[in-house]
Formats: sequence, C-alpha cells, structure tokens
Amino acid sequence: MNKNANITKCMGCFLNHMPCYDQHRCVEKKPEPSKSLMFCCCEGNLCNRNFTWEPAPTSPPTIDTASIPMINENNDLRKVVLTLVVFFVTTIAVATIYWLYRRKRLAHFNQLPTIEPHPLPPPSPFLGLRPIQLLEIKARGRFGAVWKAQYKTDTVAVKIFPIQDKQSWVTEQEIFKLAHMDYDNILRYIGVEKRGDNLQAEFWLITAFHEKGSLCDFLKANIVTWVEMCRISESMARGLMHLHEEIPTNKSDGYKPAVAHRDFKSKNVLLKSDLTACIADFGLALIFQPGKPCGDTHGQVGTRRYMAPEVLEGAINFSRDAFLRIDMYACGLVLWELASRCTAQEGPVPEYMLPFEEEVGQHPTLEDMQECVVQKKLRPIVKETWRKHTGLVALCDTMEECWDHDAEARLSASCVMERVALQARLLPRLSPLGPLPTGTDLNKEPTI
Repeated sequence: MNKNANITKCMGCFLNHMPCYDQHRCVEKKPEPSKSLMFCCCEGNLCNRNFTWEPAPTSPPTIDTASIPMINENNDLRKVVLTLVVFFVTTIAVATIYWLYRRKRLAHFNQLPTIEPHPLPPPSPFLGLRPIQLLEIKARGRFGAVWKAQYKTDTVAVKIFPIQDKQSWVTEQEIFKLAHMDYDNILRYIGVEKRGDNLQAEFWLITAFHEKGSLCDFLKANIVTWVEMCRISESMARGLMHLHEEIPTNKSDGYKPAVAHRDFKSKNVLLKSDLTACIADFGLALIFQPGKPCGDTHGQVGTRRYMAPEVLEGAINFSRDAFLRIDMYACGLVLWELASRCTAQEGPVPEYMLPFEEEVGQHPTLEDMQECVVQKKLRPIVKETWRKHTGLVALCDTMEECWDHDAEARLSASCVMERVALQARLLPRLSPLGPLPTGTDLNKEPTI
C-alpha cells in the first residue's frame, strides 16, 4: 500500500504478452479503468516498481465528412428523379384521357339524327339543306333562340340550339317523332337540320309558325273575353291530355307512350290565329315506355316559378303519375294567368302578372319559391270578384284543385278539359253572367 491508500500488486513476469514488449515504464493509459482497477506491464528488471497512470487524451470519433454531401446529393437526386417521373406519368395520363374524351365528343357531335318523320325536300343547290331564310328573331329561351323564317312560300319557325344544348334538340325530335303526335293541340313538326361543323355547329328545329306567339306574351298585351278564355283553356288542356295519354297501336298509327312535359308554363303554350292553343318546347320532356324506368334521376328541372311543391322539396316519386301531376300543378297556374286577364270579372281588368310575381317578384331564387310554396303554402291570389262570376267561380275551383299541395289530389288533364268544355257549353256568350237554371251544378265532376 502506498501513501495514497492504493494497493499495488506486482504480478511477476508475463510471457508472450505483446503489450509489455519494449515498455520500460509501467504505465496505465486507459481513460476510465473498469472497477477501479488499473493494470500496467513493462519489460525489464523491477520495471514495475513505479506505477504511473497517464490516461490517453480523448478525441471525438473521426467522421469522413466527404461522404455526407454525397448522401445528401443522392437523396436530392432521388427526389428530383421521382418528381419528374410522377410529373411525366400524370401528364401522359391527362393527355390520354383528354384525347379519348375529345374523340368520343367529336364522334357524338358528328352523329346525325337517325330518323326523320318525313322525307326531306330536294336539297338546295349550294348547301344540301332546306332553303330557309331567317327573317326575325321572335324569342330567346333556355335552350336557344326562335326565329321567324321563310321556307319556299311558307312561313315557319326555326328554333336554333347551340352545340351545348344538342341533347335538348335530340329530345324534342324524339317527342315529335312519336306516333300520334300530329295533333291539333301539339305544335306541328316539320323537320330538323344540322348546320355548320364542329364547335360552330347549330342544330335547327323547324316547326309551324304562329304569329300570335306564346300565351304569356299574348296576355301581356291583350285581355280575353269569357268565350276566348274557354277556347284557350279547353284547347290547352286537350293538348296536355293528349301528351299525357298512352295510346295503343291502331290501324292508323303505332303505339304512343305517355309523355310528361316537365316545363309547362304560359311561355310554352302557343296561340293559333283562331285562339286555339298548342303545346310546344319538349326539351325537358320525359317518355314513359311500359316496363322501363323513366331514365331520369334528376327531377328538379323546369322553371322555378312553376315548380310543384314536391319538385321544390326534392321529394319526387319517380313514377309516371308523379311527373304528370307535376305538369298539372303548372297547368293550374296557367289557368290563373288566363283568369286574371278575363273581362268576365267584375271591375277593371288588372295588368298582367306572372304567378307569384306579387309574392316573389320577377326573378325568384329557388329558396324564394321554397319558402313561398312549400313552407308558407301560398298560391296566387284568387280575387273575390272572380267568384262573383258564375263561370269563373268554377274555373277558380278547377285551378285550385290543380295546384293542390297533395299531388295525388290534383285533377288530370282530361278532367280539366271536360270541366272547361262544360262551362263553355253552359255559358257560351254571357259576360258578366246571370244565374243559371235551377238545378245546374257547375262543380259536378265530369267523367274521365
């Protein structure tokens, strides 16, 4: 034991212990000897007499810094390569999809209608089309513009659809080409044409021209007598009845399925020169083939002002009868428009107004109509002066039964037609009207 209270043991001689060779001093160089034990060895006589601890200086492990940039560079390179690969793959995929879409669109675009109700007349020497001269634009609608035009010696109407509304043009053809559609109270169809190519193409629908225009425009500028109102109402209901009717195949023509108009309004009722009405604009119409689904899953179409409560709510039962009842709701509103401009009412005839114009203005939103028709259950105002007229009171009852909130309670088009026809027969010319013979029931339900 030395003066520091350390115990020193001399181990004698080692043989073949390589660390001891050429060591003349006994020195421990480990920085932290384990378990407080130190060891040294040396070569020579009594060389271990003096023990010395000389810990070797510690230094951080050496790192090959040249490899670090290489690792970072390799990672950056991988990221760049991966980004470029993803970019090129995405670009190629998008280009391929666009090419396929473009090819399909052009193929659909260049497809001409496959059926034509009547043979086309001899082609003009220059265009290979009907020699039609557009004269004057008469109206603009959701699906295009309507022109007054000259075809040979006849005046015709040409409805021009832009390329984005081609489907409406196709739908109108499908309706007009159904059997039994050559009917007095359905707009007369003449033919169709495609003019121009590619994105400059126009799709023409050629029909009979009626100078008096739509019922809406006529009522804005004119009032109607009781007789005129009955003529318009009855023929309008007759046209709607024929559209809704399913007609079996007979000797004269083939099978006609039921059709729902889906955009019935006074703008789509045209007036002939004798004030009989015909139904027009079948761009949203729906054909109900027996045993087949209606083929339309989006029921909220049409003009917001004329939408039935179930349409505004988005709660339509996608069946034939449900869609026909939607038409009848709109029919009730058109009857109200007629009654509002009829001279049979007491007092001065007010200026023309659209249904619900007093409640929601001229440009209602869908939310406006939902609040008005669905939540508040409002309907156009039926004035008390109308109910003082023997004929108008029956018409008021009819329109109210058409726009009933309960769709299943609404009248059919055939029932409306028979009711109006009955009023016209009972009260042919009187305005204002006196009392009817005792026992006459104006509200008697006609047979359907």
